[in-house]
Amino acid sequence: MSTENNPKKQTFEEAITELEATVARLEKEEIPLEESLALFTKGVELSAACNKILNEIEGRIVKLVEGGGGAIEEAPV
Repeated sequence: MSTENNPKKQTFEEAITELEATVARLEKEEIPLEESLALFTKGVELSAACNKILNEIEGRIVKLVEGGGGAIEEAPV
């Protein structure tokens, strides 16, 4: 997820799709070592971006629980 090529923030779906394509290319193509290293680096960055997005979303998810007196309360997951 290079900000110089794409200033728009990627969605999780966009990042995971790009990561999958990068991994597939690394697995299937015979490419020079330097290009392989660049793709690997890109994959690590995309993986980190996906993890960051998931962590942000996890922080926003709330679990509904039944509190005292039968009331529904929000509690962090």
